[in-house]
Parts: sequence; C-alpha cells; structure tokens
Amino acid sequence: MKTICVKVSKTYDILIGDGILENAGAILKDTVGGQAAAIITDDNVAKLYGERLLSILAQNGYRTASFIFPNGESSKSGGTFLSLLDFLAAEKLGRADVVVALGGGVTGDLAGFAAACYMRGIRFAQIPTTLLAAVDSSVGGKTAVNLDAGKNLAGAFYQPDVVLCDIALLSTLTPQTFRDGVAEVIKYGVIADKDLFEALKIPIRDQLEDIIARCVTIKRDIVSGDEFEYGNRKLLNFGHTVGHAIELLSEYSVSHGHAVAAGMAIAGRAAARMGLCGEDSSRSITQMILSYDLPDNTRYDAQMLAEACLSDKKREGESITMIFPKEIGKCVLKKIPVGQMKAVIASGLEEL
Repeated sequence: MKTICVKVSKTYDILIGDGILENAGAILKDTVGGQAAAIITDDNVAKLYGERLLSILAQNGYRTASFIFPNGESSKSGGTFLSLLDFLAAEKLGRADVVVALGGGVTGDLAGFAAACYMRGIRFAQIPTTLLAAVDSSVGGKTAVNLDAGKNLAGAFYQPDVVLCDIALLSTLTPQTFRDGVAEVIKYGVIADKDLFEALKIPIRDQLEDIIARCVTIKRDIVSGDEFEYGNRKLLNFGHTVGHAIELLSEYSVSHGHAVAAGMAIAGRAAARMGLCGEDSSRSITQMILSYDLPDNTRYDAQMLAEACLSDKKREGESITMIFPKEIGKCVLKKIPVGQMKAVIASGLEEL
C-alpha cells in the first residue's frame, strides 16, 4: 500500500492499494471519527459495493445510512444537491459525523459540495471507484454541481479528510469508463511528467498502483502550491476548456474523459499552429489518445465550441485562460481574448 500526504488548508492522507475497502471502517474511525456515516453513491455502484461498505462501517460502530441517486452527469444538479442536504438533515448527522463518497467523479463532486455546505462543513471521506476519480477528482478539494449554463458553476473548495483508493474496485469498470480515467492520466503526463507519458505505452492495467500514485503525487504538489487555483493549478485544466464545451453541447452524452481527450488533442494542434510547441509533440499527444481508443476530435464546429466556452468558469472578463503544451511534460497558461477563441479552436480542429 502507498500513502501520499497532502498538506493544504487541511492535512490528509491518500491511501492506495488492493483491498483497502475491507479496512474502511477502522481507517475512518482512526482518521475522522464520528458516530454516523452517510454513504453517498449512485445506483450502479450501490449494487456492487453499497451493502458491503454499510456492513463494514456498521461493524466498526457507525450508525449508517445511504443516499442513492441515478447514475450519470445529469444527477450532478441543484435538485439532487438539495435532496442530499435534506437527507443529511433527516438522518440527523452532526458536524462530527462523516459523509462518505463511494463512486466516481459525479459522486465525489456532489457529496463533497454537500459536505462543504451542510452545517457549514461536515467531515468528508472519498472512496473512488473509477480510475478518473482515483487519479484526479477525489484529490484536491474541488466540489461542485452543474448549472444549465455550464459545468461546475456552483461549488466550493473543500478538502476531504481521507481518500481510500482500493485498486480492486476498478476491476468492475466498463472499458469506456476506464478510458475516461486514462484520459486524465495522459493529461498528467503531458503537463508534468514525460516519464509517466512514456510509461503509458505499456498497458496501464499492468501498473495501476504506481500510475495512480504518480498522478496523485503530481496533483498533490500542484495543489499544495496553489490550492484555490489562482496560478499553476490551472495547468490541471489542460483539455478541459474545450472538453467542457463538448460535454455541454452534447448534453453530457459525451463523457468527461472522452471530451477531455478530444480537448487535449485540439489544444495540442492549436499549440503547434501557434508556434508554442513542435508538431512532433502535438502528434505524440494525439497518438497516445488514439492508442487508448479515445477521441482526438469532435463533431462540433469552432463557432459552437467557442460560444459554449464563454460560460466556462475559467473565463476572466474578456479572456479565457487555456493550457497549451510546449513539449511532453511541460505546459503553459495563455490568456486567449474572447474574440479569438473561435480562430484558436478552429486551428485545433484541423489535422496537422
């Protein structure tokens, strides 16, 4: 088992290994305490692991309850969020009790935002069940729900008290859901670690624990220097500006990882045409994306994407900060005037 310590506004550990779920009750008692634990999960994950986790927590003295919502991005909404708050109140959870997110990115974002708001902050644990959540969304404290205007527009920075990443839970993922997580792993290689990028040429399933630990360490280091995203934490948004636009335009029928993959390839081609990186680096990104059966483009045109980007939370007045590769392992932040977004995106939609 690997342990990675995060020291930001709250200090907490990320535990990575095989079979950690069986010790979840004891770990939570030691790290967060409390008398009651509310498991937040979707209907797919509940069938796989919900009853097992309820039993494990009860065996360690917790009074337990479960909030189960329909799987999918559409549940990351204000309506589900308010229903969750009402549930926590009905179950009479106190500030010393714990909300446990059991699931992927949607679950972690929703549960984390509720934990941040309920009684102005309740203890919070993450148990990711997807590769995407394990390497990215369960770490760093970003929580949110979507609004009609765009993704993650209502939320809070709220760090978990502990993250339990059980590699065994990833064995039940569908190929598409697993690929969503691979997209985020590729992102980490492009923005910060050429060796990690090269390691992805070997099937990722053969090195999951090491890959997850490396991604989490990169995110830990970036977040530790910029917890509230005023500077370099924005590097973690590589591929996300256009990716979020694709998600919005598709009404979330395109999953997050697949949208981000396309966004990274588009940003890479645009960077090459802007002279920010060589064509070889851009092609390497695209080839890696395609090697994992992820998309490197989208059916939406530059005008549609540019308009969707205007509602992105990364917009600052008349510009939007985008992330472009300089080479594999190094990216830069660049403010793009709103009036130039269409042209920049258009350059990335065209093949090199």
